[in-house]
Amino acid sequence: MGRRRAPELYRAPFPLYALQVDPSAGLLIAAGGGGAAKTGIKNGVHFLQLEQINGRLSASLLHSHDTETRATMNLALAGNILAAGQDAHCQLLRFQTHQQKGKNKTEKAGCKEQGPRQRKGAAPVEKKSGAETHQEGVELSVENLQAVQTDFSPDPLQKVVCFNHDNTLLATGGTDGYVRIWKVPSLEKVLEFRAHEGEIEDLALGPDGKLVTVGWDLKASVWQKDQLVTQLHWQENGPTFSNTPYRYQACRFGQVPDQPARLRLFTVQIPHKRLRQPPPCYLTAWDGSTFLPLRTKSCGHEVISCLSVSESGTFLGLGTVTGSVAIYIAFSLQRLYYVREAHGIVVTDVAFLPEKGRGPELLGFHETALFSVAVDSRCQLHLLPSRRSAPVWLLLLLCVGLIVVTILLLQSVFPGFL
Repeated sequence: MGRRRAPELYRAPFPLYALQVDPSAGLLIAAGGGGAAKTGIKNGVHFLQLEQINGRLSASLLHSHDTETRATMNLALAGNILAAGQDAHCQLLRFQTHQQKGKNKTEKAGCKEQGPRQRKGAAPVEKKSGAETHQEGVELSVENLQAVQTDFSPDPLQKVVCFNHDNTLLATGGTDGYVRIWKVPSLEKVLEFRAHEGEIEDLALGPDGKLVTVGWDLKASVWQKDQLVTQLHWQENGPTFSNTPYRYQACRFGQVPDQPARLRLFTVQIPHKRLRQPPPCYLTAWDGSTFLPLRTKSCGHEVISCLSVSESGTFLGLGTVTGSVAIYIAFSLQRLYYVREAHGIVVTDVAFLPEKGRGPELLGFHETALFSVAVDSRCQLHLLPSRRSAPVWLLLLLCVGLIVVTILLLQSVFPGFL
């Protein structure tokens, strides 16, 4: 049997580093680039239209936004506003889709299902898209809003950005170890504090205002504004040997399914140093209020590079530095899906198809869909088939209906029955 392969959804003309999904418009947003080096590799943010065509999920280029000499390394999405980490800066972008008269439908000839399809006559950068679209007359425009420097180390780089629950603030972290909080959309700084000695690797904002940060100093900290609430203690009670130092690679909050008022925190722990015989990486679920560990499981010996949580908190998505992609059940940390070396090079970001907006329509009969991007310039699609042929409530309803029909038949044949 051949190696399992994931469908290639899109291929960009530059390395891809960041990914977001807009459920309201059904857009997949992929960003990256070659940076300031004069190699001829462009930098940009590509907006892809997601569609179901003949029962298959497909993506086609709707608009290409040129970011000039700046590669986008991380993204956060709030409505129609993107926060893009570009070198030491955070750039806000506003995008809008609208109808325009006089546009023709895309010529479908030669378009491959479930693969990359670029529209004929793609628009020049920073102009309204003149590209023909699959949906008649749909086009997208992008506007640069505010930009601000967010990192001030000798070799400055913003490594992570995220919005708060109501999209009024965003948090940034980078190589100087400082967390900075900014108003949206003015990017006025409202808070700044040093969270780690060394680089911040990831951060996550909870709906109650708590902020979790993980860094290269092997610490994971919980903050309320600039006050340290607690630190996560995994290795002290974990399954690893004390002489094998681990660091936290990623952190994400997720809802508890069917309990929207409760949260879980998920973290990934990887060996701090590369060893000839690498120890396993670990995935941990924490209580979102006490920040005590609930469950830890090994997720293999491939070093984890990125983590995503589905909108409902049901699934976790992982990418690795060797290009593999996996989907786990969030509650049990059981692996459901795995493609070894799907990309063949480091997976830089993964994102689930949201479960609201156009998500259910695009998902079809699958249980979830995970997108992955990598330095190989490819965006891949990972579909998890439904694990149940029919919902339990439907099976129960059919059983009750069958019983009622049987009783009615018996009464018609035997009038004295019951």
